[in-house]
Amino acid sequence: MSEKESLLNSLLALSMVVEARDPYTGGHLWRVSQFAKLLAQQAGLSQRAAALCEIGGFLHDLGKVGVPDAILNKPGQLTGAEYEVIKTHPTVGGHLLVRHPLAGLALEAVIGHHERPDGQGYPRGLAGEVIPEVARVVGIADAFDAMTSTRSYRKGMRVEKSLDIIRGGSGSQFDASLAQQFLSLGHSAALAHIVGHSEPGMPLLSCPTCHAPVAQRRSQHAGDALYCRACGGESRLHQSPDGLVLEMTGEMGDANVLAPDSDPDLIGSMVEAVAPHVL
Repeated sequence: MSEKESLLNSLLALSMVVEARDPYTGGHLWRVSQFAKLLAQQAGLSQRAAALCEIGGFLHDLGKVGVPDAILNKPGQLTGAEYEVIKTHPTVGGHLLVRHPLAGLALEAVIGHHERPDGQGYPRGLAGEVIPEVARVVGIADAFDAMTSTRSYRKGMRVEKSLDIIRGGSGSQFDASLAQQFLSLGHSAALAHIVGHSEPGMPLLSCPTCHAPVAQRRSQHAGDALYCRACGGESRLHQSPDGLVLEMTGEMGDANVLAPDSDPDLIGSMVEAVAPHVL
């Protein structure tokens, strides 16, 4: 692995550790990165641009490291003041990334993924095509995953409803041309293989105790123990006729198994795929 590949590997790993602070966002970064790549390809962007969308999608929430746990994991609606704290994460992410040797690969996506074509976004209130293309792509990918993913306070929306919201926000919240390209993916197999997954071929499982999403990694198989980051409960993977399911053991995970970490296999495969196009 080259020096630049090692730098990208460590940057992606750091972002994954930040994500792990929120027990309800397992796989969010991977899904956003894959939706962004899929949209970029559908829109006919170059291989380099698609790879930058993939990297930007994985790193877009880096600045949430600066959001207090009490706000990040709040089970109900945020107050106005709490939402203002959440809105700082693109700027915080930009500050963290700006002096990194590979900042150019993701800075626009990290800072700009909550900007809107109508100028009502944040942090800078940019409008239209002034918003970098990678940020417009990642913004749609991020919103779609947020809508279709389960949170502590609501279940994930159906794909149809989420697509309707993107359709309704075309030209205001979402870039009109890119929104149309995303809508054209509709119920494609490519989209279905990302929704509700934490990595390729790995659908999110549900904690038997609290029903929070639990991410299974490719290295984990039937009989292995998994731990819910929401309630701390231990379950074991069990092979059922419909696939792998979780069966609670009645035990609780300790600090070591519940500590935020990254997935070196997933990150390594991503770096290997994008490196030829961006490094």
